[in-house]
Amino acid sequence: MLGVFLIWYSLSSATAEERQELWRNIVLADSKWIWLSVLFGILSHLSRAYRWKYLLEPLGYYPRLANSFMAVMAGYLANMGIPRSGEVLRGATITTYEKVPFEKAFGTIVSERIADLVMLLLIVIFSLLLQTDTILSYFNDENINPFWSFGIFFILVLLGIIALRIIKSSDWPIFIKVRNFARGLLEGMRSILKMRQKGAFIFHTVFIWLMYVLMFYVVKFTIPETVSLSWAAVMAAFIVGTFAISTTSGGIGVYPVAMGAVLLLFGINQQAGEAFGWIVWGSQTLLTLVLGGLSLIFLPIINRKK
Repeated sequence: MLGVFLIWYSLSSATAEERQELWRNIVLADSKWIWLSVLFGILSHLSRAYRWKYLLEPLGYYPRLANSFMAVMAGYLANMGIPRSGEVLRGATITTYEKVPFEKAFGTIVSERIADLVMLLLIVIFSLLLQTDTILSYFNDENINPFWSFGIFFILVLLGIIALRIIKSSDWPIFIKVRNFARGLLEGMRSILKMRQKGAFIFHTVFIWLMYVLMFYVVKFTIPETVSLSWAAVMAAFIVGTFAISTTSGGIGVYPVAMGAVLLLFGINQQAGEAFGWIVWGSQTLLTLVLGGLSLIFLPIINRKK
């Protein structure tokens, strides 16, 4: 609902000429760069699915790449409806079709997210070094705390440790079940330490985020006004977009507005900036809808014999 409201507010507060300019920028966008952005998105998803096997193999499970990929895409689709529900669906999917215990599968997903969080933190630091004054002034103007997500994560980890200590010392039947689940979850998380091919895992982690950056970067060539954006400006917008997309389901409504606001700091008019945001968000959302929907259809079909 918040995302829909933001779309309505953004469009209703603009003049007729501004809306026409926004629409014209989107319609006249150079499609070959959009398709290249989509290709980078697909490569990132394939790499994520392939990377997963490095965490599952130490646990004795060897899922097919097709099932891993479709589980990843189904998870992304679920996230568009309910934030963070995709991780649960992804784990449940691989449990259903590859017989990996859910708690172990979910543990490997948690390990993945920790690796991704480290990469995001490195990108944030790199971007801050490139455009410290610009990014911090934007965060201050918009009352955005870029480290909020990191703080929440570490608080949750601390609370989890406290809860595990309480559960570990209790003899209640429900706590015994939770304890057994937690053991499987921790075993899945520890798989990152047991990997034989740590170098390959690191390569795919870097590759995934490189694809994220490139699928964002090439969109600048779709609109004449954004072609001249520097790498530093693109990285600043990428960071703002990464945090903005987590505020609503799939970033609907927020993402284009955030792009329009941050690119304004680099001399791009708001309509061109928002058009840039709509193109990035729209193309990747459509990709998720198509591949996620097809995954839900074909998962039971290709696993019919199991």
